[in-house]
Amino acid sequence: MQVVREDLNPCTVKLTITCEPSEVELGFKKAYKAASKSIKIPGFRPGQAPKALVDAQVNPDALREVAAEEIVKVTWKKAVEAENLEPYLQPYVEISKIDQAENACEFWIKVPLKPQVELGDYKSLTAKRPKIDVDDKEVEAQIDEMRKRRGSREAVTDRGAEDGDSAVVNIKLDNDGGEHTFMTVVGKNFKELDKVLVGMKAEEMRSADLKFPKDFQEKDWAGKKAHAQVTLRSIATLRLPELDDEFAQKLNADNLGDLKTRIKEAMLRAKLDNSSAYVNEQIMDDLVAKSKIEVPDNLWETVANQRLRDLQQEQGRKGKSLQQYAEEQGMKIEEFVEAISAEAKMFVVRAQAIQEIFVSEGMKINTNDLNEELVHFAQEYGMQPKDALDILKANDSLQELQHRSVNRKVMTFLNGHAQIEEVDAVSA
Repeated sequence: MQVVREDLNPCTVKLTITCEPSEVELGFKKAYKAASKSIKIPGFRPGQAPKALVDAQVNPDALREVAAEEIVKVTWKKAVEAENLEPYLQPYVEISKIDQAENACEFWIKVPLKPQVELGDYKSLTAKRPKIDVDDKEVEAQIDEMRKRRGSREAVTDRGAEDGDSAVVNIKLDNDGGEHTFMTVVGKNFKELDKVLVGMKAEEMRSADLKFPKDFQEKDWAGKKAHAQVTLRSIATLRLPELDDEFAQKLNADNLGDLKTRIKEAMLRAKLDNSSAYVNEQIMDDLVAKSKIEVPDNLWETVANQRLRDLQQEQGRKGKSLQQYAEEQGMKIEEFVEAISAEAKMFVVRAQAIQEIFVSEGMKINTNDLNEELVHFAQEYGMQPKDALDILKANDSLQELQHRSVNRKVMTFLNGHAQIEEVDAVSA
């Protein structure tokens, strides 16, 4: 067995393996034996028929697939041991050649190694928090957009962004022009940005040409034209009831004035929640920038591939291809896949940092934490906690509550130690 090693990064090693003829021969023998057990040939017991008779009935593609599995199962472990590697996860395998007549098999594996995390000083991270206020004009504007539901902040998960939605937006300029995250209101920006944001869903990204106003808050972008990747981190909207005394009383308000007061308070909560999301984005950006974190490619590639599969299925139900969807976002399919991959890697790197802090600070998750997270989860999706729990169980996703609890506990800790400067709210 010949092994060629290539260190792709500190946590990912690629091994190209050329198997010995004897290893290939043994793999095909095992494949034939397995195939013959499922093939009934008159006069022979299962697994005892001559190879020539089995050949006539076995599917050659299926045989090669089984043989490859048998060969790889044995040889990849030998190769990893020979290179003194300790896989952090199951390696990714790609067969490049398998030929029974030549007794040849070649394949490569991408071996993930344990993530390397060197945290910076995470107790002095910095962020800016916009001053939060709600004036009468904002209340009246919200009243004009009242809906049938009680005033409350809701994360938007079932539609794209609309005028009036609060949003956390990341803008990344091409050619290393820099990137910034903003908290803004859809419809209150410069026209090119609003045109991009309308219709976008949370965690969606689009590519667009932007012309920044001369008074834009980021001075190094002010007055410039640039091609950029726009990512909508989160959307929040406020659902409000119709405006009249009768409806106000149904909502346990004394009168219309009382209802307006409640609306103002709900708007304030919504802004505070979105402000927290904005601050958290800055804190995580600062944490990653101050730390040295390496992760195996397999980790973020798995996340990216799952995201792409989900998008492909979603668009397929609408009769569209993933390429068409990418073009709708102003990107070529290659650019779109690259952007999804970059996002996936960012989330994996952040997750490693959060887990490292959780362990370093000796934090624990108890039953009360999980119950509280279940309530948050249920509120986010507009359902009862019991129903949310049933759905998580049905999808074997109870671990999601653990992940969310860890994330919430660490972010609370980081916020408590961060240097957060309050600044005047300026819309992007």
